[in-house]
Amino acid sequence: MSDITLGIIGSGQLGSLLCQAAKKLNIKTVVISDDEQGPAQNYTDQFIFAKYEDKEKVKEFINKVDIVTYEFENIPIEILKSINKEKKVLPKPDINQTVQNRKLEKTFVNKLGIKTTEWAFIKSAEDIKKNEKLFPGILKTNTLGYDGHGQFVLNSLDDVKKDWCFTADYILEKKVNLSREISAVITRFGNGEIYTYEPIENIHKDQILKYSKIPADITDEIFKKAQTNAKLIAEKLDYIGTMCVEYFIDKKNTLLVNEIAPRVHNSGHLTINAFNISQFENHVRAVCGLKIDKVQKISDAEMINILGKEIEEYRNRSFSDKEFFFDYGKKAIKDKRKMGHLTILKK
Repeated sequence: MSDITLGIIGSGQLGSLLCQAAKKLNIKTVVISDDEQGPAQNYTDQFIFAKYEDKEKVKEFINKVDIVTYEFENIPIEILKSINKEKKVLPKPDINQTVQNRKLEKTFVNKLGIKTTEWAFIKSAEDIKKNEKLFPGILKTNTLGYDGHGQFVLNSLDDVKKDWCFTADYILEKKVNLSREISAVITRFGNGEIYTYEPIENIHKDQILKYSKIPADITDEIFKKAQTNAKLIAEKLDYIGTMCVEYFIDKKNTLLVNEIAPRVHNSGHLTINAFNISQFENHVRAVCGLKIDKVQKISDAEMINILGKEIEEYRNRSFSDKEFFFDYGKKAIKDKRKMGHLTILKK
C-alpha cells in the first residue's frame, strides 16, 4: 500500500469508482457519507456513516486521512472550508462556491470570453417580466438542483404560477435550438499539467443522461474549442483533479457552456474501458500529488446509463467481451435512479 490515505466525501457510484481507482494505485481510502446504504462502503478501506454537520465524526474522518476529495458538489461550503483548515481539500472549496451558484458560474465563464446560453438573474416575478426576450426559457434554481430537479419550463408569462413566492434566487435561461450536447472531461495536476479527454457526445432523456459516445459527431473546430475552453476554465479556477465542462451545440454550430461539474462525471464513465487511464484514476493521481502518466485511447466506445428497474434485466443477461457491465449495488431501486451502466467498446 502507498502511504497516502485519501478521504472521499460521498458514497454513491462516483465514490465507488474513485475507491476502485485508488485501490489500483495502492492508495487507501476512507469514505464519509450521510447515506448509510451508500455503495462506496463496499470498495473503501473504511466507511464512516455520519451527517456532514457531525463535528466529532468529521474530526474522526480528518484524523484518518492525508488529503480529501468529494464525489458531489452540493456539500455545504463551510464544512469543506473547515476540513480544508486541517487537511487539504481538492478541488479547492472556493471553486465549489463558484460552480454551485449558477449566477457566479455563468458570470465567471462569460468573463473568460466563453459563450453560455443567454441568461438573466431572477429574484421576483417582476424580473421575469423584464426578461420576456428569454422566452421560451428554463427557470432554474440558482443553487442546487441536478438531473432536472429545480427546473421549470416557461414558454410565456402565463407559465409563471400565481402562488410562486420566489423565496429562492433563480436563473432564467433562453432555450437553445439544440443540435447536440457534448462534454469535455479534463484532469489538471498540481504542477499545471493537463490531460483533456476527447469530447464525449451525450443524449439526455427527461433531463437525465442516458447515453454517451466517443467519438462525438462534431467538427474539428468544435472538438478543439471544447478542449481549449475546458483548459482555460481549469487554469483560471486553479483546479486540481478531474472536472467536466458540459456544452450545448446549437443549430448554428455555436458552442455554449451549459455547466461546470467540479468532479468526475457520469459522461466520463466510458473512460474506464476506452482508455488505459480513466477519469477516476487521473483524479486520484492529481489530488494525491502523483505524476501524470501517459494516457492512451484503447477504443471508440458508447455508454448506456441503466436507470431504475432496467437494472433487473441487465443483472440477468450475459455480455460479450466488448461489453462491460457495472452494477452500482444500490439497494433501493427507484424510478430514474442511476443503478448501473454498460460500456460497449467499438474496436
